[in-house]
Amino acid sequence: MTKIYLHPIAPVVFEDSLTLILGSFPSLKSFEHEFYYAHPKNQFWSILSDIYGLPVRSVEDKIALLSFAKIALWDVIASCERTNSADSNLKNTKPNDIEGLLRKYPNIKRVFFTGRLSEKLYKKHFGHLVLPTALLPSPSPAYAAMRLQEKVRRWKQLF
Repeated sequence: MTKIYLHPIAPVVFEDSLTLILGSFPSLKSFEHEFYYAHPKNQFWSILSDIYGLPVRSVEDKIALLSFAKIALWDVIASCERTNSADSNLKNTKPNDIEGLLRKYPNIKRVFFTGRLSEKLYKKHFGHLVLPTALLPSPSPAYAAMRLQEKVRRWKQLF
């Protein structure tokens, strides 16, 4: 059964954040754990840990890594209907106030996306913004076409 979900996690952002990484919407595991990319097979945190050489054993470690790397983290979607965690399943999406976040944190100079849906929705709602953007190889366990080390290499090139 389709259910309406509201985004449950505040953006993680710092005064000196330079890069905003946007996902689409938290997975059901992220809802359960109340933090981004909480599915144990999602490679988001292991990729950033490899790039910056910092541990990610706890939410505090993850926030410290984002702060060190000057990365802000949020999702494009504020609310939607869904029956599972797949991006292809998200319906009737409403965007977060990304433009307001960028006004509040003017040091952010670029926006990266962890998937095609977040990129598509950002361009639909915020395409008028002039910040450079890039699509990262997806850290999702559903994206198995690229090995972890290749994802790390490509992310590192952008950072």
